Amino acid sequence: MMQSEEVRRAYLRAMGIDVWIPREQVDVEPARTDTETRAGAGNPGWDELRTAVANCTRCRLHESRTQTVFGVGNTAADWMIIGEAPGAEEDRRGEPFVGRAGKLLDEMLRAIGEKRESVFIANILKCRPPNNRDPGQDEAASCRPYLERQIELVQPKIILAVGRIAAQQLLQSDAPVGRMRGTVHQLGATPLVVTYHPAYLLRSPSQKRKSWDDLCLATRVMTGTAT
Repeated sequence: MMQSEEVRRAYLRAMGIDVWIPREQVDVEPARTDTETRAGAGNPGWDELRTAVANCTRCRLHESRTQTVFGVGNTAADWMIIGEAPGAEEDRRGEPFVGRAGKLLDEMLRAIGEKRESVFIANILKCRPPNNRDPGQDEAASCRPYLERQIELVQPKIILAVGRIAAQQLLQSDAPVGRMRGTVHQLGATPLVVTYHPAYLLRSPSQKRKSWDDLCLATRVMTGTAT
């Protein structure tokens, strides 16, 4: 996907990768922060990445968080589940998808023969937005390098984008979930399927059948039987 030069450089800096800057641009290019330096040069491993996220101050969300929510699960999983951002309970416990929505996600995974421990679960944002508001574009851009590195490390066979924010951010689209689901998208070389967020399903249980269809589609992609 196409990115502006400024955003591309921000991604590289967040990963601790030195960026060549033309001499005439040096005065306007922001300096790397201590947190970015801690991410390590090149491609950080899990421990380096976790430390970088825990100490991240790239956006203002660090001012109000209790702790970062890095992600949980199998770091060599076939399935990667990506949601939008931590809520109040996630912020308190440091784990994504807990509470009622988390229990429903666990049930959805069990229905396809998976469990929380066998997949890797992460979010677009690693910090909770105040009052659970939608992530800002600048916040998502600041966190994006961390998520991209997680995807590179896990190397999943399928990504399940859970909810509108996750799907729109990953696919760089403003389409509603209803138009994005039912199709196998690509995030780089990795197939991606969109479904509804468990919190939405709790409010609209009539949509659970559609989410089941999405899970079946993702399973067919995994087994190579999707058409």
